[in-house]
Amino acid sequence: MKLDILIFGAHADDAEIGMAGTIAKHAAAGFSVGLCDLTAAEMSSNGTVEKRKLEAQQAAEVLGVKVRTNLGLPDRGLFITEEQLAAVTSEIRKYSPDLVFAPYWEDRHPDHIACSKLVEEAVFNAKLRKYLPDMPAVSAPQLYFYFINDLGRADLIVDVTEHYEAKEKALSCYRSQFQKTPGEDFVSTPLNDGYIERVRSRDMLLGQRRLIPYAEGFATKVPHTVGFFTAGSSRVQKP
Repeated sequence: MKLDILIFGAHADDAEIGMAGTIAKHAAAGFSVGLCDLTAAEMSSNGTVEKRKLEAQQAAEVLGVKVRTNLGLPDRGLFITEEQLAAVTSEIRKYSPDLVFAPYWEDRHPDHIACSKLVEEAVFNAKLRKYLPDMPAVSAPQLYFYFINDLGRADLIVDVTEHYEAKEKALSCYRSQFQKTPGEDFVSTPLNDGYIERVRSRDMLLGQRRLIPYAEGFATKVPHTVGFFTAGSSRVQKP
């Protein structure tokens, strides 16, 4: 299956926090979107691996993605090793996406940073025909970075106002992470102490400068190419 967009996260819920509105918007418009979680989040303070996988699938269905996979790499054990780099590169070659998304390269969670680095390296390796020669090389897709915990400078923003309800519904699927469910194994964490409210406030703030109710931001390490500058919906005319 070829995908238009492939989004990587270290854990299930990373992509939803950063860009669930964008995912829902593109899926609704007919783009084929896939999600790939690098780990099963087995080190999470709350929830189990089985519960996290079920929640992840429920969130994927809410957003309308075509496929969600899990590479089973070690939680809190993500590093640029040959084995891990090969796994991520193979996923890119398998789906040959036009666009790839990864977590922003600065974040308070080390796994998010490691995921960002792994994906960036894998995007480069995917085009090398002598790397993993048993799989056909693919053209290097455009790589963008989404924000999870720490907000950097957004080079692009996407108006997700019409799809923000889907984002909140997808996040609510992760009951083990974002809801207070006191019990024998429950641990209070920043995720279940108003985290979704803070994400909502961030997305409102991102849109504020463009008078957009809700927006999601993205960064890129290469210049963004445009054919023509536009002002609103009108093409700028030559003098």
